Amino acid sequence: MEFSTPYPGYHSLVSRSVGNVGEILTMNGYGSSWFGKNHNVPDWQTTPAGPFNLWPTGLGFEYFYGFLGADAHQFRPAVYENTAPIDPYLGQEDTYHFDADMADQAIRWIHTQKSVWPDKPFFVYYTPGTSHAPHHAPREWIEKFKGKFDHGWDKQREMTFRKQKEMGIIPEDAVLNPTPEAYKRWDDLSPDMKKVAAREMEAYAGALSHSDHQVGRVVDAIEQMGELGNTLIIYIMGDNGASAEDPTGIGITSEIAVLGNGVEDDPKYMLENIDLFGTMWFQNHYSHGWAHAMNTPFQWDKKFASHLGGTRTGMAVSWPGHIKEPGKIRSQFTHVTDVLPTILEAARLPVPETINGFEQVPMNGTSFIYTFNNAEAPERHTTQYFEIIGNQGIYHEGWLANTTPERLPWQGRGPTHEDPFNDFEWELYNLKEDFTQSRNVAEEHPEKLAQMRALFKAEAEKNQVFPLDDRYIERLDPANRPQPNKGRTKFVYYGDTVRITEPMAANIKNTSFTITADVEVPEKNAEGIVMTQGGWFGGVALLLQEGKPGFVYARSHYPKHKYRVQSDMALEPGKHQIVVDFVYDGGGVGKGGKAVLRVDGKQVAEGRIPETVPSRFSADETLDVGEDSGTPVVRDYDVPFRFTGKIEKVVIDIDPTATAKSQASLPPPAGI
Repeated sequence: MEFSTPYPGYHSLVSRSVGNVGEILTMNGYGSSWFGKNHNVPDWQTTPAGPFNLWPTGLGFEYFYGFLGADAHQFRPAVYENTAPIDPYLGQEDTYHFDADMADQAIRWIHTQKSVWPDKPFFVYYTPGTSHAPHHAPREWIEKFKGKFDHGWDKQREMTFRKQKEMGIIPEDAVLNPTPEAYKRWDDLSPDMKKVAAREMEAYAGALSHSDHQVGRVVDAIEQMGELGNTLIIYIMGDNGASAEDPTGIGITSEIAVLGNGVEDDPKYMLENIDLFGTMWFQNHYSHGWAHAMNTPFQWDKKFASHLGGTRTGMAVSWPGHIKEPGKIRSQFTHVTDVLPTILEAARLPVPETINGFEQVPMNGTSFIYTFNNAEAPERHTTQYFEIIGNQGIYHEGWLANTTPERLPWQGRGPTHEDPFNDFEWELYNLKEDFTQSRNVAEEHPEKLAQMRALFKAEAEKNQVFPLDDRYIERLDPANRPQPNKGRTKFVYYGDTVRITEPMAANIKNTSFTITADVEVPEKNAEGIVMTQGGWFGGVALLLQEGKPGFVYARSHYPKHKYRVQSDMALEPGKHQIVVDFVYDGGGVGKGGKAVLRVDGKQVAEGRIPETVPSRFSADETLDVGEDSGTPVVRDYDVPFRFTGKIEKVVIDIDPTATAKSQASLPPPAGI
């Protein structure tokens, strides 16, 4: 949603002419629910103020329990129940993990459905965010994999390739594609960095196996209810191909800090804090070498829709009594658009021509139930286009034509084209003879390549893929989308305002600003958050500690990036006005400034903040008044750290002159 642009195929506004699986099943008598990740709500509509018509419950799902956006902190997630923000980790801070909570909630919902309506069918859309960074897991799950990846990613790729052949997952004549030259090799790392990189993979494996265990709990609950024999389960695991967006080859400790805000990870710090990988204090992601190993045996990785490493994902299907030779591999071409037609055929429901009076666009997918009782059946989904960030591909009857990538996965900026369709170089592969897309036969079959390109053009025109846009970082600029706050310089928040997402909150980055808080301090135990935005990995907070007002700023999660301006005098009980004046240095983005703290018009502290967040505080944390949801900005308090007094209002004033000067060269955040 953060990449949307105004063109019809990219504006992120789900049309009523493309009804979704929840809507269709609900209208046909199913109980329907969505648990986990929802990256479908438009960027400018992800706040508790709505509008909610494009949230799951606005699109036909009866129940939603999950998070909005690309990812979530697994220990301190920004969860919504339907449209209400909740903090489910409170009271169980030491043991909470979202994947376990998500399974608990799904089981509870299924139990309730069957307790009240035993004969009513149910549908659960269950979407963990786990294979996406951050890779968080309980420590005992990470320790299960200690030492399991010390051999490194180059050997892992060879090991996986051999195992795939042993299991019959890939053909005996399949070829292992070479790793691109620009990718870091395991032996390029120092012994210390090998320890760090191995720990990153241990954290990922722990997170993934922990998530899989929770899925198993849900399946077990269905079986214990006697419903497993009548339940179709479609299990898809992946993240569009593993993500190789780590720029250094040694992994990252925080995707928002490193990819979004230009912080350079310190190898010494990574080694000294190796035990923090997988915990709430890192947003860790593995090296691009591990990503490529996870995409064995194919070329390339996530972001490359042109190649199988960026698109091919494992799927398992269970439907007891309805699948002949269960456990046998089906190799017919199948696409994610086939899932809904498969569900409808299994449920014996027709594809709707209209929904609520809106004529429906014909579905592109094809049910794959035809493979259940005939593993060798001729494939029915014979044509499929692919496109991401200008990388293009077209599959047709065993052939795959695709463009040649022009930038590496971790390069957010690179060459762009007015006409990516014609300006990109194209390749051609015969997948019937070359399962792993390893031999480019474009020069041998120029007529076939021309035919395939013409087919891509036809499919792209039919599906609103044009105009192609091969920009990446540039598309994250909020100027590409509606800006409700455009031109607004004054923001008034009240004492019970929480979960205002960054695109909808006051933008205090790269500018001078003033925060004015009218508060009432209690007789004793005066403490808590007055106003905060972001958190541990980048954020600000105006707060009271032991009655003393202070302003803290986190450029990132690194200790050297934590700054504080603190009064040494506690406030007397009663009403006060607390003001933070921040004067930005200017001269570009992420620069420093001077912060002055005043109480009732009198200066009580001042200090330099030598550097600031240039692009984005967080992908998931928010602006809150009177409490802090998510992670703390500094470690000397813990969330929610609710204000013990009363807050009448908090006003943020932005200097439009300073904003205009400083943001002229503002780069949008890097890929999340």
